[in-house]
Amino acid sequence: MSTIEIYTDGACSPNPGPGGYGVVMTFGEHRKELAGGFLDTTNNRMEILAVVVALENLKRPCEPVIYSDSKYVVNALTQGWIENWQAKGWKTSAKQPVKNIDLWKRLLVAAEPHKVHYRWVKGHNGHPLNDRADELAVEARLDEGALVEDGGYEP
Repeated sequence: MSTIEIYTDGACSPNPGPGGYGVVMTFGEHRKELAGGFLDTTNNRMEILAVVVALENLKRPCEPVIYSDSKYVVNALTQGWIENWQAKGWKTSAKQPVKNIDLWKRLLVAAEPHKVHYRWVKGHNGHPLNDRADELAVEARLDEGALVEDGGYEP
């Protein structure tokens, strides 16, 4: 399986409010950037969506290493949170509905054919590709003419 490095980030300001995601995918000398913006959403939704979009853009099964500065996303996927939510009928340990179920389910489907590794990276810490993912997310959030509705967002 090919290894692909993927840097993801989400931005939202105010939160909730206009938001965007950014993705930088690298494979050898190849690089692909993806971004999108939404009228009304949350930062957590954009962080998850960045990972979803990255995985959905992979053309064949591979071994992506996804870097995110969102502990919410990385911990959910590496510390068993998502498995616990599923086992409890998508309820938290406090028996409340899990937020962003639509995106978590979409992420699980998108990850299915791959051997995904999730890594937390400190945000705004001078890593060029993480910083670029952040720039893409912010630019997408600020592009008012291109913002679309986030159909899964529930205030």
